[in-house]
Amino acid sequence: MTTMTTAMPEATLENWRRHPHNTWGFNHVDRLVTTQPIKIGQDTHPLPRAEQLDLSAISTDGGKTISAALSDSFTDGFMVLHRGRIIAEQYGPATDAETRHIVFSVSKSLTGSLAGVLVERGELDVDQPVIRYVPELAASAYGDCTVRHILDMTVSVRFIEDYLDPKGDVARYRVAMDWDPPKAFEYEGGLHDFVATLPHDAGPHGEKFHYVSPNSDVLGWILERAGGRAMAELLSRYIWQPMGAENDAYITVDRQGGARTAGGICTTVADLTRFGEMMRLKGLVDGRQVIPESWIDDILNGGDRQAWARGDLTDLFTSGRYRSKWYIPDDVPGEFCAIGIHGQWIYVDPAAEMTAVKLSSQPIPADDDLDQQTLQIFRALGKHLKR
Repeated sequence: MTTMTTAMPEATLENWRRHPHNTWGFNHVDRLVTTQPIKIGQDTHPLPRAEQLDLSAISTDGGKTISAALSDSFTDGFMVLHRGRIIAEQYGPATDAETRHIVFSVSKSLTGSLAGVLVERGELDVDQPVIRYVPELAASAYGDCTVRHILDMTVSVRFIEDYLDPKGDVARYRVAMDWDPPKAFEYEGGLHDFVATLPHDAGPHGEKFHYVSPNSDVLGWILERAGGRAMAELLSRYIWQPMGAENDAYITVDRQGGARTAGGICTTVADLTRFGEMMRLKGLVDGRQVIPESWIDDILNGGDRQAWARGDLTDLFTSGRYRSKWYIPDDVPGEFCAIGIHGQWIYVDPAAEMTAVKLSSQPIPADDDLDQQTLQIFRALGKHLKR
């Protein structure tokens, strides 16, 4: 295990997602954006350890050692569990075991898993219209879709997820969530006001996978209404505390308290890995059912391959499914993962009894080459552990 040894330049609200400022920014989001705590409970315990892997002795299909692949992909934190024990752990220059690093769209998978808890509690019905829970969305694209369409990213909504267009949909979205200064987009509302303006696209809901981050902020709003509590409290009460997290996490909120459930959760490497391990174990932690097993089984077996094939992320996985905010590729039987921009990952390979997390500060939000290299890292580890 390595720890922070190098002082990094501090970032501002203007530059915190741009290289090289993102290395510091991704580890100090609470100094830049308003946040709410996701609190731990009294039952905490460290993850157990086993003999550590020599990552320089395992190579990916791309020909690099895992050590080299981690080094050249802006890794801030990396952890691998085998049968619940840590077999690899390392950190970058601005991160250590106590750092709460932003996980970007891995937040969607945490939120999607929380939805399963509320379903089990009888507080949420995913087949109901969105407007049953949030009638304020009646005039938007969400006015005639169901919660299931939201969960599976099959909403027909006009929104282009282009992270680099300075005047596009995402740029306006970031101002609404208070992740950027207003600059060219003066905006007095918040995240909820913004999603209520998104129009219907051509075609029906449910036909194709269309990756739109605001869908997941809508999901968070739905869960708050269904569960009767703020998102930070719901995550704390139903996931963070019962799974035995060791450190408080936090989530960014806008000026009106709207939670950024699509990408604003910040947590330690170990607690995110603990969450992934819980998913591998079908929601169980020390004999307690935290996430319903039936919900996880539905993630692993549900989803629509045809919707994926018609969608906009087939460069990532040629074939697969997307269910309740989790990716289920067809490449390795049983694998599933959560993915965030700039190189944030949870990867689970049940056949290898392995859970892995990689948090990063990649310069480009969506880097296809580094995504494929990261998959090669995980799959090389899985092959090694199955021997």
